[in-house]
Amino acid sequence: MKFAYPASSSIDALTPQQIALKIARHCPCTACGTCKGLHPSIGVHVVLDDGFRESILGDLGQYGSDDDEDQPSVPLYLDICACGHGVAEHGANELQIGTEEYRRRASYAIRIDENMQDEGKLLDFAYSDPDTESLRARMTLAPVSMTAPSQPANYDQRNKSPHKSSPASGFRDLPPPLKKRRISMSTLSGDDNDDDEEPLATRVTQKTAPAKSPTKPGKGVKFVPAAGRMPVANGKTNVEPGPRIKVEDKLDDAQLDRLATGVPVDSETTAPPVRVEKAAAIELRQGIIQIRPVQNDRQPHSMVLMTGLKTLFQKQLPKMPRDYIARLVYDANSRALAIVKRGYKVVGGILFRPFPHRGFSEIVFFATASVDQVKGYGGMLMDHYKMHIRKAYPDMNHFLTYADNYAVGYFEKQGFSKEITLDRSVWAGYIKDYEGGTIMQCTMLDKVDYLDKANILAQQQDAIMSKIRQMSRSHVVHPGLPQFQEGAPEGVTVDPKDVPGLRETGWTSSMAENLTRLIPKSPDRHFMDRLLKDLQEHNQAWPFLKPVSAEDVPDYHDIVKKPMDFSTMEHKLDNNHYQTVEDFVNDARLVFDNCRLYNLEDSVYHKCANTLEKFVNEQLKERIKRES
Repeated sequence: MKFAYPASSSIDALTPQQIALKIARHCPCTACGTCKGLHPSIGVHVVLDDGFRESILGDLGQYGSDDDEDQPSVPLYLDICACGHGVAEHGANELQIGTEEYRRRASYAIRIDENMQDEGKLLDFAYSDPDTESLRARMTLAPVSMTAPSQPANYDQRNKSPHKSSPASGFRDLPPPLKKRRISMSTLSGDDNDDDEEPLATRVTQKTAPAKSPTKPGKGVKFVPAAGRMPVANGKTNVEPGPRIKVEDKLDDAQLDRLATGVPVDSETTAPPVRVEKAAAIELRQGIIQIRPVQNDRQPHSMVLMTGLKTLFQKQLPKMPRDYIARLVYDANSRALAIVKRGYKVVGGILFRPFPHRGFSEIVFFATASVDQVKGYGGMLMDHYKMHIRKAYPDMNHFLTYADNYAVGYFEKQGFSKEITLDRSVWAGYIKDYEGGTIMQCTMLDKVDYLDKANILAQQQDAIMSKIRQMSRSHVVHPGLPQFQEGAPEGVTVDPKDVPGLRETGWTSSMAENLTRLIPKSPDRHFMDRLLKDLQEHNQAWPFLKPVSAEDVPDYHDIVKKPMDFSTMEHKLDNNHYQTVEDFVNDARLVFDNCRLYNLEDSVYHKCANTLEKFVNEQLKERIKRES
């Protein structure tokens, strides 16, 4: 017995029945709990609906019959699963889940089908791969992705009807949702496939079925190209291999604190803090990765890199229509910088649109592969982008971008600000205003070499330390007072003013009186103070430093009933609200649990929460060892 499956990947061309079938195929059954998705029973043959009629006639021909009047004139679509339940039990009940969620699941289902069609596995209901499983997992969860951009505002205006929505976000009979674009900072599709390790050019011939999502004309949105290879952007060539260095850049705060508070420090024997190097910088210096500028100049190597960027953006932004991303990446007005590994594998990229005559550039897409994000690719790519702009467009010193609310923190670390100092008349009408995003601006400093930031900061730190040493007398060690030496008579008192070096520090007797009135901190309080300070200074603590704003994330407090953050914990600690360390740790775990509740498992926020929770557990174990 034959049933049809929709071959089209255009949501405008699908009927409600076809959309429900696509959703049901990738959603687990809610009735039986064991079925992972709608699939045919044994003996049922499924064919694509575009060849359904030909397949029926082919079966009749083998029996020598030309009479097909008893055969259906239209395809019969698969609507019952082998588990015995229909599409409604497989996540395709629009009345139960709501229109918005139904639309979101349809977008994911179409994207999964497109990926399977590329692999020639569209009719293989048992087929699965890491990308498919990742998309299916997000498909059945609430739409809380922090980094995937929504569809742009003008994408659904390809047709004349004002009520038609875009192929990725709606159906003909549904109004389009609010449009906004977000900047993606991490891969949303889970682990990379094994074949991603091969250059793109060697994998092209392995594809058996091309994607059937034709692009349609429409207004384009600019995107920022990936960072291209910049071997001489700062006059230096990064090709010499070097020793492997730790991947953490942290100052010796203990030495600074001791110098500043007057504790004796032997400056001749104290080793200077180690200047560590990011993994991304090491790989760039050793030639493992390269940063190459690229644009659509129709050269073969450029087209390979542009295709790699397109694939990267499509993989990271599953809710964005694939043909829309392709149209923007291949736009002749777009420029890009790409992080390239092993020849032609693109692992990061920034797509931008320069406006030299207006003095600014618009960043559109910015993404790095999730497996490489912890290496510092994002910051390195932004630094190379700034130097590339300075070299290619000397009169262009400003960048504008619309950032997702969850990407604001990253861009602030890269020198962007919500305060737009560039006159609106300069950029209005040249970039699109996106609802739901935050426009941010960055202005480059003329005297800063952004590829040499580490050395510049190191020089500033050394200058500060040198100034502290000049002012500090902590290196002067006075001999002990003779009145308290062995053999001296008992009961001798010494006026504090007569103690050598004490007068020079500015000490007065009133300080001692105030000190006696201070309540000494308990060991538990010292531990909580230190742990909170370490958490706040952790390089992955940025999502948890301040409370989540209801204006930025309207539905956050609907999901998270007991919000908590590090600034609130600091206020509670300062006001002695924590009676025990356990109370303090419970609030810290509440921060991490809230993050995991609201965000997807493969999001950067979820990973930050896991990292910090692991750090807290390690600190607690060390404390137990010390006390035992």
